[in-house]
Amino acid sequence: MGVITTFKTLFKRNRLGELMVQKGLINPDELKLALRQQKQEGKPLGTVLLQLNMLSKTDLYGTLAQQWSIRCLAASATLVIGLSSFGLTAKNARAGNMKDVPAQLSLTSQANTAFTSISTYPALYGTNEKRSRNIKPFTKWTSMFARLDIAIQQSSNEPVIQNWKNEIAGYQGMPLDEMAERVNSYINKTSYITDSRNWGQTDYWATPVEFFKRGGDCEDYAIAKYMSLRALGVPEERLRIAIVQDLQKNIPHAVLIVYTDKGTMVLDNQTQKPLWAGSMVNRYKPIFSINQQAWWLHSKPESTVVASIN
Repeated sequence: MGVITTFKTLFKRNRLGELMVQKGLINPDELKLALRQQKQEGKPLGTVLLQLNMLSKTDLYGTLAQQWSIRCLAASATLVIGLSSFGLTAKNARAGNMKDVPAQLSLTSQANTAFTSISTYPALYGTNEKRSRNIKPFTKWTSMFARLDIAIQQSSNEPVIQNWKNEIAGYQGMPLDEMAERVNSYINKTSYITDSRNWGQTDYWATPVEFFKRGGDCEDYAIAKYMSLRALGVPEERLRIAIVQDLQKNIPHAVLIVYTDKGTMVLDNQTQKPLWAGSMVNRYKPIFSINQQAWWLHSKPESTVVASIN
């Protein structure tokens, strides 16, 4: 149980203010001052720190990305270790029990037969990948599917869903790289709106129905593209949502990864045309990637040799 306690401690102590102090961005006295003002104004700590000019937006977003990745890993490790400690298998919490909501939106009855299966994945941006089938700790991802399942059943959403299907129906039968390019262009036409403005939250993963109604930010674009390609018959194994660190802007970002027969494509709301992952190793550093089957932790390769992506 000692290992479980360690991970729980990591999860609980991974607070924004403590991370800022640990990284030397602010000192303990500045944190106390910011916490007092936060209590008085009821605003997020990050907002207060910016108001007090204690740090830059770059430092704030970089620390938020670190906090996010550590919490995901700590929660996942705690759950896996806890199950094994009580003699349970991880099967009870694995992706296999997750309802395949995108299948309900399918425009084709041959979702997997048009594509060859993938036995191995190229290293994303040259990183090492560690795979886990336990996606239960990723609640923003799993809850999005649950909300979409409900939204599909509501008659009030039928016009939005039908319009979406009508828009992408013409892409059926295209080669995957061309299909992905069309989907990327179509989804990128939707308005970009931050989660704080749209939902009053710093990080909300919207369903495609919510996205088409209200717009969204980077992960919402990636999710809508993922759902669109699934509806067009692209199998799950060829798609991943990737959470990355944008090295140019020094902020966390989300993109859709598409594994085509020609190489790995990146569908990004920051670019109108998809790009090959191999051309973007200096732009994005992956933190983790996920689909309905599993999630992957990305880390630097042990050697200095960068694997070919394409």
